[in-house]
Amino acid sequence: MIPYGKHTLFPDDIDAVTQVLEQGFLTQGQQVPAFERALCDYTGAAFAVACNSGTSGLHIACLAAGVTSGDVVWTVPNSFAASANCGRYCGAEVDFVDIDPVTRNLCTASLVDKLHLAAAENKIPKVIIVVHFAGSSCDMAEIAAITEPFGITLIEDAAHALGAKDAQGHIVGAGKYSTMTVLSFHPVKSITSAEGGAVLTNDDELAALLRRYASHGITRDPSMLGDAHQDEPWFYAQFELGFNYRLSDVHAALGLSQLKHLDNFVARRYALAQVYHEALADLPVIRPVLDPNSAWHLYMIELTEHDRKQVFNVLRERGVGVNVHYIPIHLHPYYQQLGFRSGQFPNAEHYYSRALTLPLFPALSADNQMEVITQLSEVLS
Repeated sequence: MIPYGKHTLFPDDIDAVTQVLEQGFLTQGQQVPAFERALCDYTGAAFAVACNSGTSGLHIACLAAGVTSGDVVWTVPNSFAASANCGRYCGAEVDFVDIDPVTRNLCTASLVDKLHLAAAENKIPKVIIVVHFAGSSCDMAEIAAITEPFGITLIEDAAHALGAKDAQGHIVGAGKYSTMTVLSFHPVKSITSAEGGAVLTNDDELAALLRRYASHGITRDPSMLGDAHQDEPWFYAQFELGFNYRLSDVHAALGLSQLKHLDNFVARRYALAQVYHEALADLPVIRPVLDPNSAWHLYMIELTEHDRKQVFNVLRERGVGVNVHYIPIHLHPYYQQLGFRSGQFPNAEHYYSRALTLPLFPALSADNQMEVITQLSEVLS
């Protein structure tokens, strides 16, 4: 089976992990700070706080933004559930902004309309989680311009987009238009640390708060402990109700080693996307926008004439591991219980009804990609 996504490891990645296992601290050593510095060097962000998943990163980002019971958080329906769950973890009410049917990212026209209604009802969101779907950056400049008058905190969910740039050429994660950016290092993402994530910010106070939330709310920072404990090197104190979201040094060592390959990974993904784009031109499908600035986490098509379930099953039977990204969040039973219903976000729902994920990862060979194209062409003929 040709998978839709897969990690790519090199001998130096394995060596980096082995060295930590044999010589270093398995956790709370120097690999995590080194990984965080490297993420800052790559993205241009001032601070990075590593954590054990992208979901954890979204949670502590919402906490650091002050999200609590009674607040409202918005995101898009076309994402993994964690993009919305992070607001619910904090007790907030969650709502959604429909997507643009072409870019499949947040629709700015829908955002404007929804904000006008929210203002009339005095329900402006405290935070908007802006998802860079499939690796292509949203128009952060426009979103920031729309939301700035309302005092909304923007958090970029860049789980798909490490290595991408926005339309103005800013590297995703630099925080040019947002307060925080969340990354994921799951095995199918741009790089992997096996499991892991990070939150990037340019605010030193937020960075310190994020770090505490990721480590039980506890700190040993002398500036916070007071003079009474200056001669007690064992002393630490808990200031918030935090979580055990730390990344281990084993995971950080892998992530740090992988980061050296990021640009090559993204370039390879784009090259594969270009092959698909040309090869599928005459098939009854809608291809994604061929964005040269995307990190190309996913290659998503929409079937315009064929039944998606039938195509999916036949391709799986023929060894092509297609997938579907994503079931709209508001259609999950949990969110239906909160009052959401089918038909509320028609663009996301229409996209989902026809969406199909084709295999795309750096180690996908030319022969395997041609097999995907051949099988898809036969099924759609």
